[in-house]
Amino acid sequence: MDMSRLLKPESIRVVTHSTSKKRLFRTLAEVAHAAYGIDEDVALDSLQERESLGSTGVGHGVALPHARIECVTEVLGVFIKLEKPCDYASVDKAPVDLVFALFAPREAGVDHLKALAYVSRTLRDSAVCAKLRANNDPVTLHALLSSVAGVKAA
Repeated sequence: MDMSRLLKPESIRVVTHSTSKKRLFRTLAEVAHAAYGIDEDVALDSLQERESLGSTGVGHGVALPHARIECVTEVLGVFIKLEKPCDYASVDKAPVDLVFALFAPREAGVDHLKALAYVSRTLRDSAVCAKLRANNDPVTLHALLSSVAGVKAA
């Protein structure tokens, strides 16, 4: 698994603040549209549909929302760093500030799961999260994710 296949530099944003999980999902959908051409409403609905099954807030300020979408042909990622953490109903009840969303084909199967595990391993590393939290430049964030994640390749 290669981060450069999941995440384009233009799919990374630093957001000053998001008032709610719904607003955060709208921002993820907007970025997915700008970076990959995914329909915003389809992306938003798909993220919310998955979230209704249970929170994708995995703890320690990290969320991994994901959705399967008909028009997507490969697993694609969007990364958002929030300058002000947002309430997310995470497993540890902590607000999130690092959000890595995945959009996968409806029939992605094992590729979707591999990508989710790959991103999860990367963001479970407290040193990686500290570096991400210390930077606000999207280009730097992409370089950090690409370099550290390459070492953790599945």
